[in-house]
Amino acid sequence: MSILQICEWIANTSVSVGIRESIWTYPIIESVHVLGLTLFLGLLLLWDTRLLGLVLRRVPVSSLWRQLFPWIAFGATIITISGTLLFWSDPVKFYGNVFFRIKLLALALAAANALAYHLGIERKLVEWDTAATPRAAKIAGATSIAVWTVVVVVGRLIAYNWFAPLT
Repeated sequence: MSILQICEWIANTSVSVGIRESIWTYPIIESVHVLGLTLFLGLLLLWDTRLLGLVLRRVPVSSLWRQLFPWIAFGATIITISGTLLFWSDPVKFYGNVFFRIKLLALALAAANALAYHLGIERKLVEWDTAATPRAAKIAGATSIAVWTVVVVVGRLIAYNWFAPLT
């Protein structure tokens, strides 16, 4: 079964049809997605700029991370669920959209960057409370900002795709 066939199957589910045919469901899901994105990215940007040493330099990184992480995780949960529902509403259209594909690639890069950070340099987070932020953490922060910028920009362009569908 191809990815397109899976998308066609999803498009025929009652959830997909219900979202697509409702006047209010899609706009509500999209609004929740934007609110979750604001929470997630706003706090992640604060964290990334702290890693770069641009803000809150006197706040210990371990203390800041303890305060931000639950909210960043909550925002990530909201955008994951709402983003999945947005895709579910019209999977064939999204699958054929070049900007959606770029967004998926950027999301994969963001996840790889986060995984590398969490499995690597973050393990010594408490050590940099009193020392300079390691270069690897700064690279992770800068990469995060760059990749999430791409996610937001191409995510916005999905609605204004002027290219022929890829399917």
